[in-house]
Amino acid sequence: MKKYNEKTEVLEKIADKITSWIGSIQSLIVHTLLFITSFVLPMLDIVNFDKMLLILTTVLSLEAIYLAIFIQMSVNKSHEKIEDIQEDIEEISEDIEDIQEDIEEISEDIEEISEDIEEINEDIEDIQEDIEEINEEEDEEDHNERAKNVMLKSNVSSNKNEIKALKDIISQLQNEIDQLKKDDKETEE
Repeated sequence: MKKYNEKTEVLEKIADKITSWIGSIQSLIVHTLLFITSFVLPMLDIVNFDKMLLILTTVLSLEAIYLAIFIQMSVNKSHEKIEDIQEDIEEISEDIEDIQEDIEEISEDIEEISEDIEEINEDIEDIQEDIEEINEEEDEEDHNERAKNVMLKSNVSSNKNEIKALKDIISQLQNEIDQLKKDDKETEE
């Protein structure tokens, strides 16, 4: 089977070369020279005109048959290539459809992520508001505590002053009591 495929490939290459040569300027020149020579030979009495026409017609008929075969081989090969290309195009179309579906899914995911981000932003704003309220409450509590501390300190200071004043009064009273005791003792004596 391998040898058959190799022979087929060789024949296809030969057919491609012949077909491409037939469609070239060189082929046109060679055929024109052959036709001119074919008609000049009978004029020079080298070949009989009827014999030349018979040979020319036979050669041209064989050439036409082979050319038709070579052209059909090229057409078949081109048709196979076109079918391969169509299959490739269909596969590419399917791939494109798959990619479009993937893009749609990604778009939906992006929309969901955007919604999630918006919700997170709203949550962050709520948290910031809560933090601000807590800070305000703490500030108020701090103010209240400071006020209490100031009041306590002022009360303590006031109490210290009152205690000092009371101590002074007690001292005076103690002194007076002591004085009275002394006076009493002296009077008793």
